[in-house]
Amino acid sequence: MTTTKPDRSTATTPYGAWPSPVTTAMLTQGPPGVREPGSNGHDLLWIETRPQEKGRYVLVAQTGDGVRDVTLEPFNVRNRVHEYGGGSWAADGDLIVFSNFADNRLYRMDGLDEAPRPITPEGSWRFADLQLDRAHNRLVAVREDHGDPGAEAVNTIVVLDLDGPNADGGSVIVSGIDFVSSPRLNRDGTRLAWLTWNHPNMPWDDTVLSWATLSVDNVPGELNIVTNGERESAILPGWDSHDRLVFVTDRSGWWHLYRLDADGGEASQLTHGEVEHGVPLWQFGASTWTELANGALVTAWTADGVWRLGTIDPVTSALSPIDLPFTMLSDVQAHPDGQRIVVKAGSASEPATLVTVDPATGNWGYVKPMAAERLDPGYVSVAEPVSWATPDGATAHGFYYAPTNLDVQAVTGELPPLIVESHGGPTSAASATFDLGVQFWTSRGFAILDVNYGGSTGYGRTYRERLNGAWGVVDVDDCVSGALALASRGLADRERLIIRGGSAGGFTTLAALAFRDVFAAGASYYGIGDLEAMALDTHKFESRYLDSLVGPYPKAIAVYRERSAIHHVDRLSSPMILFQGLDDKVVPPDQAVTMADAVRAKGLPVALLTFAGEGHGFRMAETITRTLEAELSFYGQIFGFRPADDIPVLAIDNLPG
Repeated sequence: MTTTKPDRSTATTPYGAWPSPVTTAMLTQGPPGVREPGSNGHDLLWIETRPQEKGRYVLVAQTGDGVRDVTLEPFNVRNRVHEYGGGSWAADGDLIVFSNFADNRLYRMDGLDEAPRPITPEGSWRFADLQLDRAHNRLVAVREDHGDPGAEAVNTIVVLDLDGPNADGGSVIVSGIDFVSSPRLNRDGTRLAWLTWNHPNMPWDDTVLSWATLSVDNVPGELNIVTNGERESAILPGWDSHDRLVFVTDRSGWWHLYRLDADGGEASQLTHGEVEHGVPLWQFGASTWTELANGALVTAWTADGVWRLGTIDPVTSALSPIDLPFTMLSDVQAHPDGQRIVVKAGSASEPATLVTVDPATGNWGYVKPMAAERLDPGYVSVAEPVSWATPDGATAHGFYYAPTNLDVQAVTGELPPLIVESHGGPTSAASATFDLGVQFWTSRGFAILDVNYGGSTGYGRTYRERLNGAWGVVDVDDCVSGALALASRGLADRERLIIRGGSAGGFTTLAALAFRDVFAAGASYYGIGDLEAMALDTHKFESRYLDSLVGPYPKAIAVYRERSAIHHVDRLSSPMILFQGLDDKVVPPDQAVTMADAVRAKGLPVALLTFAGEGHGFRMAETITRTLEAELSFYGQIFGFRPADDIPVLAIDNLPG
């Protein structure tokens, strides 16, 4: 993040028109995103996401000789199981196996310098959550079969031969349920744990945690059920060095860590309190805990939207927090040395990256050095936790970011426009971690409220279930009441309230614009405008998600139409801009087109930008640049200010002359 301070004195400038050093290039050409850290036993490996390479996911290794790319072009280390992927690689010593996005095949490498070779054939199979068992020359994975175009995809757990060719797609060892996840082998490959659930549940609703022995010829033994999936979300299983099953479950109302003795019996609860040690399983491969060589567990947890890290004593089970400067922690993995961990971490002033942590001392360091120059603190808006009362008598939470720019003085008496961010999911959560995407707006004179509305994770099961049957009501009310609360506190201009969001956040955005007369403009990124269309045309993982959020379809068809903005365009009174990837398999692109057509026909200012080659979530540098510039131009034209940036003027339909 290199910035150059403009050579000028502080100027009085209207909000929104502030000259900013945070450019779109910084978002697309800066340090790559990181995910899925792990180890081959002696080196650290992880995936880097690179917008400048058309969003390619690259497997990277840190060896004694430095950091290097492992997978070269054209390989893209991703998968599309559940459409969101994750768990796309595994390694043990010199052996690496990964999923390639273009053809969904698994590839094997026998060393960092060796060429990948396929070990699965071309076909309808997708693979995720890869688990190596080198001693038995096998790979355990989740397989998703799309072989029958007229039927729902079939999800199973399979065992594959590491030598290939696996012409049959692997030997099926777990089947007969709608969803499988998180296969985890113990150290000698003789025990396997996994998760299952059926429609209409999602993994944060109810899951069954099971385990069985696994023979050398891939035959599972007697089934042992640890949790039965009755109002209990068990997630993140794994085995410790004593063959005890460790997992996270919310049977107490909060996701906590439990451990089952090797001989079975009752699981003992290792962590306590109104905190969460779990995350929603939108993607495979998540981890909030790991084991050190001395048998101690290291775990991450969140409270009030801020993450912390601690160790659990192997004898007393006492939890000892580690003093660290981070607000976000995820992907907790053991370091090859067994003494440290590697974790994705971010703070209020630093973007998320990979760090190593020594739990014994609290010492930490970057896996890769951060940029030599960083954004001057005078341009950085730091998240401030805020809470407010909601119409249903609850308390909602979020993070407020004030407009911040050391080179600018606000116009006397003017209040800033406020952007209300509604996160995706909706079972997800906003974080207090530094994000250049937030700073892009705050450094230009916008305030931001990032809302953890009812349904968000990190606040316990009861808060998560506030959204059950109430999607399009609770989330909208929490965003609306949050915006009005900040306006009443003198932190935002009541006449310039904006709402924006992607996917589920896009649905909340469109619903807020249709059903509440509060926001003066909105931006929907691949948002859901028609709940009924989504119920009828989306991928398997979310095909019954709306049963809990809205109601069973078609029985609740009236509710679906009542809460879909597309059926209530007559109630719209605010301009909007919509962005949509044409390869989106989660939200069909025609929803954005239909919504834009309806708004246009009503005579309201509207713009729709579509992008070939983009799916659900934008990854290409040119797309990210275009969307941000278009959105800024849109707000400038709607609110009557001229952005300081040299950007194209967006064409807006129905814009008053």
